[in-house]
Amino acid sequence: MVNTIVLHCGEVMKKIINILKWSAIAILAGFILLVIARIPFYIQNQKTEEHVAKIHATKLAMDDVMGINLPPDPGTEAHKTVAGIDANENGTRDDVELAIFKEYPGSAKTRAVLLQYALALQMEMVQPVVNSGTVGAVAEQKSRGYLCIGETIPREDFDKFVEESNKLHEFVEKLQLNTVLRKNYRVDFYKKLTSGEVPRDYCDIDLNSLPN
Repeated sequence: MVNTIVLHCGEVMKKIINILKWSAIAILAGFILLVIARIPFYIQNQKTEEHVAKIHATKLAMDDVMGINLPPDPGTEAHKTVAGIDANENGTRDDVELAIFKEYPGSAKTRAVLLQYALALQMEMVQPVVNSGTVGAVAEQKSRGYLCIGETIPREDFDKFVEESNKLHEFVEKLQLNTVLRKNYRVDFYKKLTSGEVPRDYCDIDLNSLPN
């Protein structure tokens, strides 16, 4: 009788151990599958962080404000794609850059704020990763450029301040969004925007360091 009970207990223990073993295997397998399923997310998240860091690090250079490396006129090639031509690789579309210099040859301060805004607007057109993270980072840079323009305009007369600010904003926006393709692309780009940070500083370059 005792032997029978011991034998029965041994079989029960084996069953319990078997159940625990297969349960552990199932849990481990589930964990492995979860990790595998999350790999694309981790890769995408890493890419997003890299591109957001690159967006935040992109700043207008003094050499660009002073026209040290102006590009050649791209002609009609400038409008065949959304991104256009950036031959001097400074982040600003060449035809927009040249138009700013043509309109404001004698004011480095005005060129600085317009080029910064143009640089930010061009970011909308060239992002290799478009999701809420990168769109939010671009939106922040766009806000900085937009607000920086106001730093060049006296505020004693508020109506004149608004009028002059709008004039400069529209000047860049008309250059940058000069085709239906680009306008539509921008609309689609901002569909991914969920939230944005309020910028704490506006201008890439200290405007007081410029001669005029």
